[in-house]
Amino acid sequence: MKNYKPIIIVAGEPNSIFLEIFFKSIKRKKTLSPIVLICSQKLLKLQMEYLGFKKKIRLLEIDKIKSYKLNNNFINLIDVEYNINRPFEKISNKSKEYIKKSFSTAILLIKSNFSNKLINGPISKKHFLNKNIPGITEFLSDKFHCKNTGMLIYNKELSVCPITTHIPLKLISNKISKKLIIDKIKLINFFYKKKFNINPKIAVLGLNPHCESRGNFNEETKIIIPAINTLNKLKMKISGPYSADTIFMKNNRKKFNVIVGMYHDQVLTPLKTIFEYDAINITMGLPFIRISPDHGPNESMMGKNLSNPESLIKAISFLDTR
Repeated sequence: MKNYKPIIIVAGEPNSIFLEIFFKSIKRKKTLSPIVLICSQKLLKLQMEYLGFKKKIRLLEIDKIKSYKLNNNFINLIDVEYNINRPFEKISNKSKEYIKKSFSTAILLIKSNFSNKLINGPISKKHFLNKNIPGITEFLSDKFHCKNTGMLIYNKELSVCPITTHIPLKLISNKISKKLIIDKIKLINFFYKKKFNINPKIAVLGLNPHCESRGNFNEETKIIIPAINTLNKLKMKISGPYSADTIFMKNNRKKFNVIVGMYHDQVLTPLKTIFEYDAINITMGLPFIRISPDHGPNESMMGKNLSNPESLIKAISFLDTR
């Protein structure tokens, strides 16, 4: 096991379904990589008892972290203080500092070369990020001073990447550019070559219905097609622009490894409809692999013990390498 880098897991929002699916995942999935959980010990014990899960906890001291011989016979825990008396509460600003400290701990471990693998549970963008930063992709990009990062919703059959992420629809036309499209697709190509040793087949979507605009400015003609032409000169397998209303039909989507859309819901909605929990959110362009299970806090399901752990299991499996 000493050859396998640990997988760091930040539990994220304390009032969510994440610890439930974490318990289910480590019960079902045996890994070669040791798992280190960053979470409140008090919260962990309360939710373990409430959900009927039993496993011994091993507390780790962060200043001695490299001296431990880790295995998954225990929950290897780095305790982050959080004041809670019940297993679940309402999501609020109360958890903001706790989540911030949890991420700071994970970042410290990565920068010290303890690990290059990070999974984070869901957070509330409204409360943790205060709408100042669009998402954790951008939050981590800033912490590691990475200007060119991208969101890949990965499934081995088909993945998607939105050129823009968590921004209002009315801003998308002004945000997309030839350079942005080129940079994101280069990231995808590099990721697939490094991780899977393949040159991926990539479909690029238009912005407008049927790739047509009735206005004076046509994004397909002025931005998207020039970007595709530039990328094709680099010997990449890029084609498009395709219309978003037909590209996800079975006989169309099977031709590609990745479909690139101009905005979040253009590609995430159909992918989640097709694969449901069988997908993970990977941040490309960071100096480590960061994955988030493809679900939110799901406050309405807290404590019911009915949540599907498949996405977290996929995330752990993806990182269970040297």
